[in-house]
Amino acid sequence: MLQHVSIEVRPADVSACVRFYELIGFREVDPPATLRDHATWVARGDTQVHLMHVDEPVVPPSAHHAVLVDDYDGTVAALREAGFDPDPRTEHWGCARSLVRNPAGHRVELMACAPP
Repeated sequence: MLQHVSIEVRPADVSACVRFYELIGFREVDPPATLRDHATWVARGDTQVHLMHVDEPVVPPSAHHAVLVDDYDGTVAALREAGFDPDPRTEHWGCARSLVRNPAGHRVELMACAPP
């Protein structure tokens, strides 16, 4: 299991990114005291996304992190209602999936099921 992924985010985009991840089932958690001035963390179960505050973030053009969502259709609908545009992709393993960009521009794959 992947425990966490770190992505670079402009400080001005952190709040919007936290709201985005809340839509896909994460909640903000406190990072260690030594990291609080330059990182914001969100978690869902044992998985975390670390939003690293940087003035000039690097956003890989094709890389992504994938999130298995419990209610795929409800999550996609909530994202659309919030102004995001999940892009449906070819189903893999008989399950729906889509790509969406978080407010910082990172690609996030939403998956209805995990690979076998």
